Amino acid sequence: MTARPGPANLEPDLTDLDLPEADEAEDVVLDLATEEDAAPAAGPLAAGIDVIKAAVRHAPKGPGVYRMIDAGGEVLYVGKAKSIAKRIVSYTRPVGLVTRIARMVAATAAMEFVSTKTETEALLLEANLIKQLRPRFNVLLRDDKSFPYILITADHAAPRIAKHRGARSIKGDYFGPFASAQAVGRTINALERAFLIRSCADPVFESRTRPCLLFQIKRCAGPCTGEIAQADYDALVGEAKLFLSGRSQAVREVLARQMEQASIDLEFERAAVYRDRLAALSAVQATQGINPRGVEEADVFAVTQQGGQTCIQVFFFRTGQNWGNRAYYPRADRSIELAEVLGSFVAQFYDDKPPPSLVLTSHDVEDRELLAEALSTRAGRRVEVAVPKRGEKKDLVDHALQNAREALGRKLAESASQMKLLEGLAAAFGLAKVPRRIEVYDNSHIMGTNAVGAMIVAGPEGFRRKDYRTFNIKSDIAPGDDFGMMREVLERRFKRLLKDAAEPAATPRPEPDEDGSAWPDLVVIDGGPGQLAAAQKILTELGIDTVPLVGIAKGRDREAGRETFHMAGREPFRLEPRDPVLYFVQRLRDEAHRFAIGTHRGRRKKDIKEAGLAEIAGVGPSRKRALLNHFGTLKAIERARLEDLQRAPGINAGTAKAVYDYFHPAG
Repeated sequence: MTARPGPANLEPDLTDLDLPEADEAEDVVLDLATEEDAAPAAGPLAAGIDVIKAAVRHAPKGPGVYRMIDAGGEVLYVGKAKSIAKRIVSYTRPVGLVTRIARMVAATAAMEFVSTKTETEALLLEANLIKQLRPRFNVLLRDDKSFPYILITADHAAPRIAKHRGARSIKGDYFGPFASAQAVGRTINALERAFLIRSCADPVFESRTRPCLLFQIKRCAGPCTGEIAQADYDALVGEAKLFLSGRSQAVREVLARQMEQASIDLEFERAAVYRDRLAALSAVQATQGINPRGVEEADVFAVTQQGGQTCIQVFFFRTGQNWGNRAYYPRADRSIELAEVLGSFVAQFYDDKPPPSLVLTSHDVEDRELLAEALSTRAGRRVEVAVPKRGEKKDLVDHALQNAREALGRKLAESASQMKLLEGLAAAFGLAKVPRRIEVYDNSHIMGTNAVGAMIVAGPEGFRRKDYRTFNIKSDIAPGDDFGMMREVLERRFKRLLKDAAEPAATPRPEPDEDGSAWPDLVVIDGGPGQLAAAQKILTELGIDTVPLVGIAKGRDREAGRETFHMAGREPFRLEPRDPVLYFVQRLRDEAHRFAIGTHRGRRKKDIKEAGLAEIAGVGPSRKRALLNHFGTLKAIERARLEDLQRAPGINAGTAKAVYDYFHPAG
C-alpha cells in the first residue's frame, strides 16, 4: 500500500487507505501508520515522521488548514483537508513517499492547525496563507501584480475616464481587468475618440478657461468650458458605459442611425463626427484579437510544462471582448502534475481578485466543484469552473494553450542564453561556481539630498525585479560621501541576511533561489578600487568572506566598453570590447543605475509635492494660489516653460524665473 501526493498542493491521496471515521482517527491512526510500514525510516525522515505522529494525536478531526514548519520556524508547506487528522497520517508512512514529500517530512519540526467550518473555507484560507507565507514546497504564484481597470468616475458632474489600479476607493464604474497598462491606454485613447469623454484631472478641469488640445483634435467634447450641453455629455457617458458593459452592437446601431439621419438632413459635418466615432469603435475591437460570440465573461487558464519549467497563460474576456492575456511562471517542483499546479494557481490567483462568472481550464483540476464553490463564495454569485471538450470554448482554451507553449519556448530560449552568459561571467571573474544570484549596488543623490541606495538582483531567469530593494540613507553622511552611503547600504543588507539566518522566520521573507538561499553568489559595485576596498572592509567586519566582490570603474571619459574591473587579490583587468559578457555586465550596471536614479527622483518629487511651492523664495500663498489656478497642478507648473510662467496672473518675471530655476536646476 502506498501514499501518493494528491492533486491539490502536494496533499497525499488517501483513496487507497481504509481509514477510520473522523471521530475514531485519534485512537487508531498511529496503528495504521506503523503496522503497514514495510521498512522503518531512519535519520531525519524518521525524526520528521515522529513529529507528525505526535501531532496526529491532537489534530482536528474536521476541515481546516495545516502548516508544516522546520526547525528555524519557517513554514515549509500549507495544506487543506476535509479531515486534518486523516490527511496528515499518510505522511507518517516512509514507504511510497516521493522524493519531494520525503524531503518535506524530513525537514518538519512542528505542525500547526487552523480549523474551519467547511472545506470551502479551508480552501480559501489555504490560498491566502500560501500567498502570504510563500512555503517552498507549495506551488507559488509569482509576479502577482494587481490588474489595471478602466474607471468612469461618478463623483463629478462631468465624469472622466481613467486608468485605475489598486483598491476601488474612487466612486464610479470599473471595467476590466485588462492584461496590461498598455492595453488600457490603447483602449482609453480609442474610447476618447469614440465617446469624447474627458480624461483630465479634476483640478485641471476646474481651472480651464478655454478648451484644451484634446478638444481641438476631437478627443474630448469640452465639458470644462461648456462646449457641450450637460445632457448631451451625460448621453456620451452612458454610451461609453454601454459599450464597456458588452452592448457594443447597440451603441454602433445608434451611431449608424444618427450618421444616416445627419446625412439625410445634409448636415455632413455632424455625419462625419458620427463616422469617426464608428471608426474608433471598430479600432477598439480590432485591437482585441479574437472576440468570442458565445462567451460574455470568462477567464481562460492553460498550463504547459517543459524543461522543468511551468507556464500558465491567462486570457481575459469581458463583455464578449478579448481584454488581453498574460503569461505566468509559477514556482513548482517538476514532479507535480499539471492539474495540481493549475488548481493551486487558480485558487491563489483569485485570492484578491473578483472572479468572472466562468473560469475555463485546460486540465481538469481535482476538487473542481469545491474550487467553484469557493470562488462563488468569494464573488457572492455563482462561478462555474469548466474544462470544455468542444465548441468555441474549447477553441479558446486551445488558443490559450498554444500561447502558453510559445511563451514557455521563448522563456526557455532566453534562459539558455542567460546561462551561457552566467557561465562566461564565472570564467571571466574566476568564480568557483556559476552565480545564480547576482546583486548589483548603486547610489544616487544631489549634493547629499534625497540620498538612496539601490540593489538589483539578476539570475538565470534574468532580472528578478521582485527582489529589488531601495535603502533610504539614514546616517549623517557628508554630501557626496559615496563611500559612506555604500557602507550603510551593505551593512544593512548583510546584517539582515545574518539575522535571518540566525533567527526563526516570524514574517514572510523574499523568495529564495532554487537552492533555497537568498545569499548572493556575486556582488557587483559601481565604483573603482576605493569603493571595492570599502565594501570588502564591511563584509570582513561582519565575518563574511565567501561572497565574491567586483568593482566596475567607468572607462576614460565614461566611455562604455572601456570599463576596468577590480577584484580582491587580482590585478585590474578589462574584457574584450565585443565580449558578450562585457555587454551583460554593462546591462547589470545600467539597470542598477536606472533603478537608483528612478528611486531618487521619486523621493525628490515627493518632497517637492509635500512642500508645494513654499520652498521657493518670493512665492507666498497668493502667488502659489495664482499659479495653481492658472496651471491646475504642480506637475503642470513643473513642466511649464519660463514664458508660460510669466503669463500667469500676478507672476512677475523675477518670480517666474525663481519658479523655473527651482524645477530646472542647472546641470
